[in-house]
Amino acid sequence: MASSSYETAVARMFALGHELAQTPAHKFDLVHMRVLLEAMAHPERHFPSVLIAGTNGKGSTAATLASILRASGLKTGLYTSPHLVRINERIRVNGEEISDDDFACLHGEVDAIAEKLVEHRELPWHPSFFEMMTAIAFAQFAREQIAIAVLEVGMGGRLDATNVVEPRVSVIADISLDHQKYLGNTVGEIAREKAGIIRPQGAVVTLPQHPQANDVIGKAILELGARAVNAVNYVPPLVPHDPLIGARYPVLGTRYSLQVMGEEILVQSPLVGRHQLRNVALAIAAAVELSEQRFPGITAPTIERGIRETRWPARFQMVPVRAGWPEMVIDVAHNPAGAWALRSALSEQYGGRSLIFLFAAMRDKAISEMAEILFPLAEQVIATRPENPRAASPEEIREAAGRASTEIETIEDVSRAFARARALALESNSVLVITGSIYLVGEVMSVAGLRT
Repeated sequence: MASSSYETAVARMFALGHELAQTPAHKFDLVHMRVLLEAMAHPERHFPSVLIAGTNGKGSTAATLASILRASGLKTGLYTSPHLVRINERIRVNGEEISDDDFACLHGEVDAIAEKLVEHRELPWHPSFFEMMTAIAFAQFAREQIAIAVLEVGMGGRLDATNVVEPRVSVIADISLDHQKYLGNTVGEIAREKAGIIRPQGAVVTLPQHPQANDVIGKAILELGARAVNAVNYVPPLVPHDPLIGARYPVLGTRYSLQVMGEEILVQSPLVGRHQLRNVALAIAAAVELSEQRFPGITAPTIERGIRETRWPARFQMVPVRAGWPEMVIDVAHNPAGAWALRSALSEQYGGRSLIFLFAAMRDKAISEMAEILFPLAEQVIATRPENPRAASPEEIREAAGRASTEIETIEDVSRAFARARALALESNSVLVITGSIYLVGEVMSVAGLRT
């Protein structure tokens, strides 16, 4: 019975539509989110939180910080999006996904409240998918009596449903062009949306990045009287401020020493790629700031341990080789900045090796630019389409990648495309790279039986 209730809850959630398939009016209105939370007795006020925004790296930063806080003995909630395979992945307490029963129960409670608000005209329409997910996460965290929540902004920041909290620390990861339809057409305009998570007199953790983003964030900090916490001291030497120029610097591994809280620690992050060093630095700086705010248990050794124990799949995840399978790398690079980071990591890890790409992307993404960045690395590309209404067709991908000279084969079905790509990689002793869309990655992980 519980399974049926859970399946019904998930079906009702997806019936609300995809997160970006709704009009901006449906997604971007914190007034409606606050009405819903007030009717729920404000679960978001039952725990302190850290709010993390950015275009790329915010999920990795959130996962690393949550792991540090958990290693420090703090009961930690982690809210991220989107999910890879199951919706439960978005809501975790001390690393454990919300159970099917808890999800079904809380969905029923929140959905009933939402319907009553619509019936009484206190809401003009039913909350969106993301608003519902965020409310369910807050309710679960309150019920679990967590010590702190790490919240990844879904999109933007200023009007994102997560931005109803009063964060103890705001973190802004790297900003680049993405979701221009909703956030703006320049890095500066997008940065203004991200800077919306900064609070008056609050603490803001960030790193130097694109000049337009630096300018916007700096002005917001000054106008709000906030306190800037620069994470640059936790970035190891030779790592550039601009993640897109990493290839110009010597290769640097993921093991390095740092001075943290007056002690030397050995940073050993399982997250591969030069760009991840910036995300780790943001997580360290946020943890140190929380320690200075008297959150108990956060020490240099727990920071070291938390980084080492971070689990965040599908971020340059190198899949162990097994019989009948090629070497595989799974990465959710879904925009040009992510593509550059993936290209840099592939060059560092597999320079000189033959690569086969299995690629899919959403129609609203910069497919031609991503193809120009990634496809020249490949011997062959298999283009496919995951089950998502926004997904580009394989033929649309091939047309968008017209300037790439790499051979592109189109296969509509993901399972068949994955089988074809595996066979090609085995035949040529190549590394199979699965990338371009988190929805493709999730379907492949499900087909391949890989854990999230």
